[in-house]
Amino acid sequence: MSFDNTCKFLAENFSADIATWLLGTPIQLTKLEPSELFVEPIRADAVIFMESEDLLLHVEFQTDPDPEIGFRVTDYRLRGFRRYPNKQMRQIVVYLRPTQSERVYQTHFELPGLRHEFEVVRLWEQPTELFLSSPGLLPFAVLSQTTEREQVLREVARKVEEIEDKRSQSNVAAASAILAGLLLKKDLIHRVLRSDIMRESVIYQEIEAEAEARGEARGEAKGELNFALRLLTRRIGTIAPQTEAQIRSLSLTQIEELGEALLDFSQPSDLSDWLRSHS
Repeated sequence: MSFDNTCKFLAENFSADIATWLLGTPIQLTKLEPSELFVEPIRADAVIFMESEDLLLHVEFQTDPDPEIGFRVTDYRLRGFRRYPNKQMRQIVVYLRPTQSERVYQTHFELPGLRHEFEVVRLWEQPTELFLSSPGLLPFAVLSQTTEREQVLREVARKVEEIEDKRSQSNVAAASAILAGLLLKKDLIHRVLRSDIMRESVIYQEIEAEAEARGEARGEAKGELNFALRLLTRRIGTIAPQTEAQIRSLSLTQIEELGEALLDFSQPSDLSDWLRSHS
């Protein structure tokens, strides 16, 4: 699971904690699907929309500065007004990782005759104590204003141990590990945060599923590749090292296409022609 999707998970499952932090009040917010709000959502998987009776909250968590952020936020504001003209809309861009870029200080977007303002939060300037008071904020603590990130991670681990609900505990632990990976080494994170807790997490299970899928795809590609090379050797004889390197650089789809085409090969030039046409 990516960093922005981890943040989205936290916002949707710990909305009162997120609201307390960003809005200053622990109001209950409900998830709003972008498809319900907009006809053509932009980067819908990285955008968070929550609503209460009188408020729309639009949050974007950014790992790195995005030159298009001002336009995107403005576009969403206009769309939100069209759909909910009587609701206030708060738009907040949260930058996760420290940077020297001036873009993280941009709080408005301008065109001739148009100016739109939005809010910006730079996590590395936020006080650490703020994130140690609520379960849904714990994963952000390591990214806050501290020079002792390892010590903060250990405090997060201690707080995670105190969470009584086991499902929430595992999800917070896994989210903390993912976001800490922006600034800390994996071996340190694994030493501090208990992996047995994280294994029960929805986030952890999704990561494992993605890794398993990647592994299966790699295994399938390797099997297809070896099979194609064996058949090619039988049909046209020894394959030159340079040609084999070209074949090994093919995608799984191309390897499958090669497997179908090689039945028509009778000499090395047939293979060379095919590789040239698919390069």
